[in-house]
Amino acid sequence: MARSIEELESIVRNRVCGVCTERTEEGGCGLEKPSGCALFQLFPRVAQAIQSVNSDDIRLYIDAIRRDVCSVCQGQALDGTCETRQQVNCALDAYLVLVVEAIEEATGKSFDRSRIPGVENVIPAGPAFGPGPQIRL
Repeated sequence: MARSIEELESIVRNRVCGVCTERTEEGGCGLEKPSGCALFQLFPRVAQAIQSVNSDDIRLYIDAIRRDVCSVCQGQALDGTCETRQQVNCALDAYLVLVVEAIEEATGKSFDRSRIPGVENVIPAGPAFGPGPQIRL
């Protein structure tokens, strides 16, 4: 099912922002500059990268994100390292599994989270739960 970038962004915001560790007690974004959120700053590229993959293997999604999104992100150094990712401050990286699920479900595909070792029983991140999971290769 085809969805616009705006629809996908809204769906992902509904899924991720509610559990984000940067969320304020009032429910708003607690980032100093909300427009700087790594997840939404390059969202069209995020959506395209995720839609380019058809697998239950999260590593393929990570590869697509690193290739199509991180490679053009201001936070990533020329050698591919990223201080924001290293410090677990990249919302795209921390919530990638939720983002993949949301986009795949919204476009009529499925992503089997249970095939990710150690992620099937992860409690969502949020102010009450602490930082979200970081995806590392």
